[in-house]
Amino acid sequence: MSAFKNPFDPDVRLGAACSCGRHASQAEHDAAAGDDLADNSLEALNRRAIESAAMRALFPRDETRRRFIGAVGASTAMAAVSSFIPLGALAAMAQEKQGALEKKDLKIGFIPITCATPLIMADPLGFYKKQGLSVTLNKTAGWALIRDKMLNREHDASHFLSPMPLAITMGLGSAAQPMDVATIQNINGQAIVLANKHKDRRDPKQWKGFRFGIPFDYSIHNMLLRYYVAEHGLDPDTDIQLRVTPPPELVANLRAGNIDGFLGPDPFNQRAVVDDVGFIHILSKEIWDGHPCCAFGVSSAFIRENPNTFAALYRAVLLAAQMARDPKNRPLIATVIAPANYLNQPVPLLEQVLIGKFPDGLGNVRNVPDRVDFDPFPWQSMAVWMLTQMKRWGYVKGEVNYKQIAEDVFLATDARKRMAELDMKAPASNYQKFKVMGKEFDPAQPEKYLASFAIRKMA
Repeated sequence: MSAFKNPFDPDVRLGAACSCGRHASQAEHDAAAGDDLADNSLEALNRRAIESAAMRALFPRDETRRRFIGAVGASTAMAAVSSFIPLGALAAMAQEKQGALEKKDLKIGFIPITCATPLIMADPLGFYKKQGLSVTLNKTAGWALIRDKMLNREHDASHFLSPMPLAITMGLGSAAQPMDVATIQNINGQAIVLANKHKDRRDPKQWKGFRFGIPFDYSIHNMLLRYYVAEHGLDPDTDIQLRVTPPPELVANLRAGNIDGFLGPDPFNQRAVVDDVGFIHILSKEIWDGHPCCAFGVSSAFIRENPNTFAALYRAVLLAAQMARDPKNRPLIATVIAPANYLNQPVPLLEQVLIGKFPDGLGNVRNVPDRVDFDPFPWQSMAVWMLTQMKRWGYVKGEVNYKQIAEDVFLATDARKRMAELDMKAPASNYQKFKVMGKEFDPAQPEKYLASFAIRKMA
């Protein structure tokens, strides 16, 4: 018998009483445990940040600090420091130094996909509340509406596709308005899905005339799908059709035969498999391992007008991302983001995505623990790559100041500062080389990279 129960089976959804016997269901038990875990995590992270700062103040030189800790042990070292530095008082002072929040009631837009996990889980697990914020998460139907609500200031902050703040800042597809990427919400976590009738047409060279759904023009999905088919000799503008389709509508369109496949977000890739209408052709991490997908962003004006509020919001999202990165927390997270006001999906389906053990629709059960991850650092090299693809396919014309735009929109320096405050590890650089389908990208040479492609729109 398969290890995967049907997520839509009422017995799977409802379950029996919880493991401790004090809650009506296991889901209620897990949510209560999540509250405790969030409280403990936040307090522990704050304490560690204060302890780390105290140690750095006493021993500014890394070598001296390491020798001291190595000689007496970490616990003894902190006990010694605590005996003459009031760490508790420092923690309280740190809270006071954050400054009064300019705005406590915030509206944040999101699309109901697993990419938004940190932004969503921060609500039921209390991360926003711990920072003094009252957040309303507004489930939004599609990416154009996400963009418009940010432009109209109906939302204070938003779940974005990572290329969207670049496009909005540059005035591509909308009026120009400066937007900023504070964190990447998720890396990987996407897939190319094909309709079951195409199981014997796995070679992309056979896809001429196929119709593919993508969530939005300015999406990593569009860029990766174009890149993938072009590497197999197809022109994405003439050999296939690309249809913008809101993520919640992808599976229905696949079932109806309106599209032959899609490159989309989870949980809809896995939903296509569970519903027996499609199969996973390839995970996006197999195209570019570590690629960005969604982001947490705000307008530049919001940061300018609400610096303390933005800092508090930043902390909440970073702490949620830190919790989401730990695989042992994924079952709990699947439970808390599943309800109707969030993703409205069965917990077992979300577990397949977040834990990475899943049927692929081709008769295999795959185990890919890093199918999705939640590394929050907004690498500016990612922004440069996305800008090269916008130029490659004619979304932007003329000269592009890649470095300036990347550094204006992707707040890598701010992220490093905020992560350090929370004792979270951040890269030392804002740029890195990486490979997409085996081809190295050097962010210092974007035009050379562009010129290397045989299939492109730009001259």
